[in-house]
Amino acid sequence: MPVTDQGGNPRLQTSLGSLLDRSGDTSGSHTLMKHMSMVPYAHQLSESRMSGRSGDTGKNKKRRKKRNPVTANLAGTRYEVVREMVEKNGFHVSRDDDPNSFLLWFDSFVSTEKISELKVFQRINHFPGMGEITRKDSLARNMAKMCKLHPDEYNFVPKTWILPADYSVLQNYAKDLKAKKKHRTFIVKPSTGAQGHGISLYKNAEKIPQSEHFIVQEYLDKPYLLDGYKFDLRIYVLMTSCDPLRIFLFNDGLVRLSTEKYIPPHDSNIDSLFMHLTNYSLNKHSENYEKDQNEDTGSKRTIRYLNEYLRKEDKDVAWLWKNISDVIIKTLIVAEPHILHAYRMCRPGQQAGSDSVCFEILGFDIFLDRKLKPWLLEINRSPSFGTDEALDYRIKSGLLEDTLRLLNVKASDKRKNLAAQKAESQKRLFQQPSRKSDIMDLSDLEKKKLSTERRKEELKGLLSRIRKDATREDFENRNCGRFRRIFPPDDKFHADKFTNLLTSAFSTFLSGKATTLTKEIERTYNNKLKIPSLVGTDLTEADILDMLAQCEADEKEGRIMPQSRQRGPAPLMGMPYSVPVEETEGTDTHESEEDEEGEDTDSGTHLQGRSRPVSGALQNGRTGSRPVSGRPTSGHQSRPPTQQKSPGTATRARSLSRPQSASNRLPNGIPVLEESVYSTAARDMEEDLTRKSLSLLNDMKIKFPGKTDEEAEWILDKIQENWKFHKPRIASYWLVKLDSIKRRKVIDIVRSNVRAVLQRTWKCPDVESLRLYRIFNRVFNRLLWSHGQGLWNCFGQSGNSWETIFSKSSDSISSTEMNCCRRIVQLCRDCLLIVYQFASDAKNLAQQSSSLNEETGSTKASPRALSSLEKRTQTWSPNQTVSQRVSRLYPHRMDSTQS
Repeated sequence: MPVTDQGGNPRLQTSLGSLLDRSGDTSGSHTLMKHMSMVPYAHQLSESRMSGRSGDTGKNKKRRKKRNPVTANLAGTRYEVVREMVEKNGFHVSRDDDPNSFLLWFDSFVSTEKISELKVFQRINHFPGMGEITRKDSLARNMAKMCKLHPDEYNFVPKTWILPADYSVLQNYAKDLKAKKKHRTFIVKPSTGAQGHGISLYKNAEKIPQSEHFIVQEYLDKPYLLDGYKFDLRIYVLMTSCDPLRIFLFNDGLVRLSTEKYIPPHDSNIDSLFMHLTNYSLNKHSENYEKDQNEDTGSKRTIRYLNEYLRKEDKDVAWLWKNISDVIIKTLIVAEPHILHAYRMCRPGQQAGSDSVCFEILGFDIFLDRKLKPWLLEINRSPSFGTDEALDYRIKSGLLEDTLRLLNVKASDKRKNLAAQKAESQKRLFQQPSRKSDIMDLSDLEKKKLSTERRKEELKGLLSRIRKDATREDFENRNCGRFRRIFPPDDKFHADKFTNLLTSAFSTFLSGKATTLTKEIERTYNNKLKIPSLVGTDLTEADILDMLAQCEADEKEGRIMPQSRQRGPAPLMGMPYSVPVEETEGTDTHESEEDEEGEDTDSGTHLQGRSRPVSGALQNGRTGSRPVSGRPTSGHQSRPPTQQKSPGTATRARSLSRPQSASNRLPNGIPVLEESVYSTAARDMEEDLTRKSLSLLNDMKIKFPGKTDEEAEWILDKIQENWKFHKPRIASYWLVKLDSIKRRKVIDIVRSNVRAVLQRTWKCPDVESLRLYRIFNRVFNRLLWSHGQGLWNCFGQSGNSWETIFSKSSDSISSTEMNCCRRIVQLCRDCLLIVYQFASDAKNLAQQSSSLNEETGSTKASPRALSSLEKRTQTWSPNQTVSQRVSRLYPHRMDSTQS
């Protein structure tokens, strides 16, 4: 007889049989009875689940909560302390290949594609674009630009030269010092080095080799000493958001001492790196390194100990940390334009102020001189979380614990964010697009109503943002732990000061979007936004509610006004409206015939004898219809409120929404034109102008300075033939040597000439309103995506990867418009190759000139030698920039029309 449970489950027989088979003695019966005693409870539990009873036990509730844990993917980290703190904060460590974890932690750089694929509820511990301050050469380049604009604010970085570009400038500086009988020590560092590798000191700048990817700095030879040793500070900074920028400073860190007592550098100790360098990874190999459990002794101490030491020395510790906070804020202000641009390119469509999917812990290395002035040495985007000593574990575990608490990751974020994303997509789906022509055809009352609705939506958005920021700030104040928020600041003086620096940084590094971003900065950080959580102004939530109530009152008042002004029912704009035409005395018959002929003309030229052509509507980028004007009338005073009466004439209005029929005709027999006639004619003309623009773009060629078009084509062909040779050099030139401003200038060569073509073809001075130009702008921005990676991808196998910006968009792109975009991408590729070749020729010319000087043995070459050199190489003007030398695209068709 088979063994079954009360429900007759056959699987129970198999499990019991296996138990009997495995037990070879009488103890098997005991095991069998033990398992059989659990059957009634399991059966009862299954019955309760099937019946749907709501009375669950506490054990079931815990089991239900564990079904959707907050998971963390730690496959990218090797530090055990990260795993411990993640588990301590309630995260469940997932498998290594789980891409849907709430938290993803990586010790190294994260690609932009990885950030683009993240869902809204996920968090990753790196920002895109942070390399602009964590690479030593990029930090020096960006700081130099801001130092030119604000020398008093950005005076915390040592003088820096980037090799090999600034090698001649460095040598001239050393010669000036030698002439003034001053002595300086120079420190040479690799641009991408870390942990003290490859660093060397030089007393004589002439001995510094002209190497690639190195930077040279003036050595700070007057440090503040601790027990006779040189030291630096490792300060931990948390950046939780870049849109808007939010910065937190950890109240503890590491004081890293050298292992030999400091003596000012001279020829005898210039190679003693254990004396001049404070890197832990270097000094731990010294025989003098002291590892101690206490934080007040040894070669590694805490910042808490340093603060107490400085207080005993009667130093102003509060003033010191105020200056250090300013250094950190100003440095991240320099990085903010690059980070925000890269983040928005990775996360298109994400609203400003929403929860950031990225956060980052940065390690700032700060040097203190004798006057306790802080100097920025470098920034680490992946600071070490190694815990070789007890104080390492104490500081870094607290840092990680407070960081994970500030992130505020909850299991409900996934459900809420997905629901919000679904609601937003449905809103976009059912939202009717509004055209400028439709808005112009509205009455004054409807325009006022539309303006009031927009104002209400703006106030509701502001109210929602105020409440969200207030909630976020309240959470941060309660859970910041050992962190302290340093940006946005609480006082208005520093808020205005940093906002001005932020505006200047955006204008410097993102010049093409400076106007739009400046307004956004003022709304986000400055007093003009008036958000109490950011600036602390007097505008509160109650003030916003009062303004909303005032808008609703104005809206009600606007609905009553037309009833008091107009008697009878209001005219329906969607119904036909006609006015009988009566000839007045003195009207010429020939003039009347001209009007009739004008109205019967084809809609592609003139809709009426006195109406404007359809191309006039296209000049502002509109394809909508216009009301048709007719002959003067008399005896009829009422008209739709959208039409305006000119002196001596009356306006005749017609409906454009009903089909033509015998009843929908004017008394003189002229039919009322449909709206489709206007829209079809406008679309045909727009398509024709687009085809003309494509023809002109195909005729465009990149002009090489001093060469013919055939020679320029030959140069491009030669580059393509030797692509394996040129590919790494072009990649290094475009992605590494050129900064964001110069890359934008290369693209602007094509952009400015395309703009000129559209102005001539469309006969429109304001091309910003043209739909075609807006499409082109999206392509140009995509090519500059990820620091020029967008254009460089066009040289690979996925050369059409930029087309994804249209596949993910709701706007439909015609084949002609897509061909225009492909031609623009090809022009940008050719422009980059020409600029690269021109820069290469200029470099060769400079090298030949220097070698000629060495042969002649003089600093200046003779005129005969220079003339022979110019014959061998292409002449060029050193006073012109690259964008000026390659500043024109030459469309042959346009040149022929001008001639």
